[in-house]
Amino acid sequence: MTDQRQSLLLKERPTGMPSAKNFTLATDAIPAPGAGEVLTRTLYLSIDPYMRGRLSDRKSYAPSVQIGEVMTGETVGEVLASNDPGFVPGDILVGPRGWSTHIVSKAEGLTKLTGTLAPLSTYLGVLGMPGVTAYYGMSDIGQPKAGETVLISAASGAVGSVAGQLAKRAGCRVVGVAGGPDKCLYVQEQLGFDACVDHHAGDLDAQIADACPKGVDVYFENVGGAVQEAAFKALNFFSRVIMCGMVAQYNDTEFRPGPNLGFVVAKRVKIQGLIVFDKPERYGEWRALAAPWILDGSFRYRETIVDGLENAPEALSLVLSGGNFGKMVVKVA
Repeated sequence: MTDQRQSLLLKERPTGMPSAKNFTLATDAIPAPGAGEVLTRTLYLSIDPYMRGRLSDRKSYAPSVQIGEVMTGETVGEVLASNDPGFVPGDILVGPRGWSTHIVSKAEGLTKLTGTLAPLSTYLGVLGMPGVTAYYGMSDIGQPKAGETVLISAASGAVGSVAGQLAKRAGCRVVGVAGGPDKCLYVQEQLGFDACVDHHAGDLDAQIADACPKGVDVYFENVGGAVQEAAFKALNFFSRVIMCGMVAQYNDTEFRPGPNLGFVVAKRVKIQGLIVFDKPERYGEWRALAAPWILDGSFRYRETIVDGLENAPEALSLVLSGGNFGKMVVKVA
């Protein structure tokens, strides 16, 4: 085992789109775990849209990464050394740890993966935080019912692809919004959505109206911007909107003017924000429910895997610009 680790530290806060120049690749000695701690080597690192908010000093629901700190991120890792009785070398763990090849963590914040495992990268995507986000949003807020129409933005992405498949299992007409013909084809042919709107093709109002002739009963929001504006126009009376993210606006330096929400009153629309760590118990529920679907192939997912920790900043830029296809993961070791 090498006695050196590499970590990506925040060098400066980005203005607009993050890039490699905002980070420093640092090398130091691999630390030893203290009491109640474990040392892991990182196998896979999750790259997610929320990370853009951590790079800003704007007040939000979670603290910003400070200049000189290791960039935050969820990882799958292998235990190399343990000072906690619950873990032994060779165990595979998932937890929120950061952009580093080797990490010492408090054992209490980690989850050991046991039993027959799906591919390890899936515990950062379809079986990880994005999958749990979709499950929580649909089951607690969207509550889709058979015969309803569900519209999913960023439908080929890590959250949207799960949300849409759950809505299909509930007996709904499911329409996705994605960027480009390849992603739309994947959403319909592989994920099983009934239709997909290409937001690069223009006239979103007409496209959504054509794909959702009975209007929209549940809208799962991942994008914001022009997609949100068009989706809101199609909402039915007593519809539900799950506000999960607005990736199209994450690099804005100023807040955009808000939409006119008078229709919310007239149509009695329920709009609720969603932060996945409000319901930590959903992680175990979702993995128990969905892991068999992944193993038997009845639940579809797609990943973009980038090799090398040093390429994590580029991977984040791709996620924020829509350049990835499915869940973005960095293979570290």
